[in-house]
Amino acid sequence: MSQPDEVLDCRGQRCPLPVINLARRLPELPVGAVVRVLADDPAAAVDIPAWCRMRGQEFLAAHPETPAYDVRRAR
Repeated sequence: MSQPDEVLDCRGQRCPLPVINLARRLPELPVGAVVRVLADDPAAAVDIPAWCRMRGQEFLAAHPETPAYDVRRAR
């Protein structure tokens, strides 16, 4: 597991807060930056990849053991 540019700790937050926090933070980072979202709400496993598809961002990986999700700012 490679190191992200930033870690966004959303553990303990329920849907849709992890996605909202990602949506707020990602535009502040440069294109190409990778954010690891730590989110223990089971809905995040569906919500974060779906948000990436809708917003044209790149979903890189899920790390179920953590649980964490890597997203690259594509634009």
